[in-house]
Amino acid sequence: MPLSVILFLAAVQGVTEFLPISSSAHLILARDFLVGLGFPAAEGTAADMLAFDVALHIGTLAAVVIYFWRDVGEMIGGLFDGVAGRGGPRFRLLVLVVVATIPIVIVGFAAKNLVTDVFRATEIIAWTTLLFGVLLWVSDRRPTVKRTTDDMTLWDALIVGGMQCLAIVPGVSRSGICMTAGRFLGFDRPLSARFALLLAIPTINAAGLLAGIDLRRAGDAQITADALLGGGLAFAFAFIAVALMMRWLRRASYTPFVIYRIALGLILLGLVYGTGWSPTV
Repeated sequence: MPLSVILFLAAVQGVTEFLPISSSAHLILARDFLVGLGFPAAEGTAADMLAFDVALHIGTLAAVVIYFWRDVGEMIGGLFDGVAGRGGPRFRLLVLVVVATIPIVIVGFAAKNLVTDVFRATEIIAWTTLLFGVLLWVSDRRPTVKRTTDDMTLWDALIVGGMQCLAIVPGVSRSGICMTAGRFLGFDRPLSARFALLLAIPTINAAGLLAGIDLRRAGDAQITADALLGGGLAFAFAFIAVALMMRWLRRASYTPFVIYRIALGLILLGLVYGTGWSPTV
């Protein structure tokens, strides 16, 4: 795979994975864009392409784990607290994340074929990008009443986790819908983003497990140099994107992401309904 293609796809995955703009939609559109320009969207066997995608997700997963290393350490400590029967705030944080993850694990395994076969249409991506961008804007107008995970209830976690299931449709955005749900529940912006990104850790792990099973079944589990490079680049882009977003949300709103989503959705709708553009990649 050409270095320019690896760099482009890694940048798209890394930057969009944790921003509320949908990485799955952007990867689909990015590959369509490459094909339209005459570049290969991917090269090699199906296993090679799957390994490349797995590596991109591993890279972004590493970025969020390292950025939130304190929270990850707290949850690991919470596991030991729970086993010892002590409970406490560390164990409570772990329970909140586990409760919020249960719905997407169930739905993700059940709807895996829908994600890969049905929901890739540009028209669907356009509408979900637009509509869920507006929903994020509406939620961001809600008053703030909860600023730490100590203020969250198990019911809050379950609602956020249930809404996360909508992200199996490209364009919704896993992080975006979690942030939207959090803002509707009264989380402040940093908390809504922090909890959404903590949920990414088990969610991406589960998605990686599914992809790893498919890779194993493909009969060629080699991780190529392209995949390693792509994963490393995705890590760098994702870490920078997370750091900048969290810094932004400590002093400002989600409005720039809303504007971007609305603009992208309208452009895609114009292409679909105005020109009949319907890529097949």
